[in-house]
Amino acid sequence: MRIRQHGRFDYAPIGDRADYDWPGGCRLAFYVAVNIEHFSFGEGLGHTPTMPGPQPDIRNFGWREYGLRVGIWRLFDLFEEFGLPASHLMNAAIYDHAPAIPARIRARGDEFVGHAVTNSEAQGEMPEAEERALIATTNDAFRRHEGRTPAGWLGPWISESATTLDLLREAGYRYVLDWAIDDQPVWMRTRAGRILAMPYPIEINDTPAMLSRRHTAIDFADMIVDHFDEMLELSTRQPLVCGLSLHTFCSGVPFRLRQLRRALRHITAHPDRDRVWITRPGAIAEYIETLPRGIVPGDAAD
Repeated sequence: MRIRQHGRFDYAPIGDRADYDWPGGCRLAFYVAVNIEHFSFGEGLGHTPTMPGPQPDIRNFGWREYGLRVGIWRLFDLFEEFGLPASHLMNAAIYDHAPAIPARIRARGDEFVGHAVTNSEAQGEMPEAEERALIATTNDAFRRHEGRTPAGWLGPWISESATTLDLLREAGYRYVLDWAIDDQPVWMRTRAGRILAMPYPIEINDTPAMLSRRHTAIDFADMIVDHFDEMLELSTRQPLVCGLSLHTFCSGVPFRLRQLRRALRHITAHPDRDRVWITRPGAIAEYIETLPRGIVPGDAAD
């Protein structure tokens, strides 16, 4: 069998790379990403905590809507409690369905990340023209409401076609969260120049952990703590990025929220907190762009 290659980046073992610090001499960059998603009623893809029912699947649709009506607001309050910034991976459909949410993000000074229009569809199987139109529609919504387009993108369901990275770079995106390949940012090639692969957690991610793999809320909080502590220790060798991914309808439920509070308290009160840059992916990307050539893997990409 011939092994197919993607051509987007070259292999680079983490122990053989140049060293650098994050701002302030920090060694670990930590960020929280909140997936804010809206779904079409009675059709398309959708998260399901229980057995899917026939459409319209009221039980599972209602659970997802709970995340927008209740869960996100509890997460906002939790972030305020700990003085945490956040990055919001938001479907553009939220602007019409729940405009109070982007208003709160805007007031907090948090980061918007492009997350297409709705999570009821995945872009990976779209023809190139259709996918280009999807990205343009998303950009138009952000430009209309925020005055600019996001710097970063996460595809719904982390779905990509063979040309997604090219289309995103051509549309002005500077980094993507889809490629969970590393604990450091890595430059990738596109036909329009380079784009940054930002580390994004597949396992320290509430829905895969608690809905797919059936970890409890207590388990997930322990995972966050252990992951953070180990990465902080490993960061003495090289700068690392530690992300935490949440969904409004999952972590915004009270019994999970309580355990999330425990994990965030551990992180924000850590005795080595001065070695941690609590930030957002966009700020990480901006910092990486200031580093000289030869530092970041793949920075020879055009």
